[in-house]
Amino acid sequence: MEFNKLFDLTGKIAIVTGGGNGIGKASCLMLANAGAAVAVSDLKIEDAKKVADEINKSGGKAIGVSCNVTKDEDLVNLVETTVKELGGIHILVNNAGGGGGGRENPRTFTVEGFAKVFQLNVFSAWRLSQLCATHMKNGGYGSIINITSMASINTSPNMSAYASSKAAMNHMSANLAMDYGVDNIRVNAIGPGATKTAALASVLTPEIEAKMLAHTPIKRLGEVDDIAGAVLYFAAPVSEWVSGQVLFVN
Repeated sequence: MEFNKLFDLTGKIAIVTGGGNGIGKASCLMLANAGAAVAVSDLKIEDAKKVADEINKSGGKAIGVSCNVTKDEDLVNLVETTVKELGGIHILVNNAGGGGGGRENPRTFTVEGFAKVFQLNVFSAWRLSQLCATHMKNGGYGSIINITSMASINTSPNMSAYASSKAAMNHMSANLAMDYGVDNIRVNAIGPGATKTAALASVLTPEIEAKMLAHTPIKRLGEVDDIAGAVLYFAAPVSEWVSGQVLFVN
């Protein structure tokens, strides 16, 4: 393959959930810079539209779509709107997620709360992958990228729901790769380490940062572009024979 085509996404169409801020926003911008048209999906439509406007003003193509990934009607609308407005779907980044990491005390945490974390992180990604797969098959190109976490392999107190949901995403990605590979759709996961986002900034102290960096070869926290670079790798032709993998970026 010619070098200039390895990361070229011209003509490709991507959906990024949670695209209004942080890793999601960086991924939207990275994919757009590589030539993809992007459906920026976010629970906060104002944030999604800001990112889409930034892409459009820089010469790219993007739309902002409101989406609560825990609502099936929103997922269906996201796919239908993307196909209608942009013309298809080739790339899906399941980035939206969350949970009560560090606050999931099993003595007080409820079954309902545990289930909600899985609904947000696992079920939504599985369902959106299902909705997008047919369009990817029809378009002759497919890459599904699930954003998980280092928590999926680490152990910490009060994180049983969040951590196990992210571990489930890792294994789900590997199994879906077997299901969708017959249609030439790749499914991979990215597990970010501690990355400088607004969510981390809200709890970060010098002491916490020092502990995070204690066993880190490169002595800095991750930047959102570090994760977006991995998203681009899995989205682009350069990784056309890579599927069912988890890449930890940390």
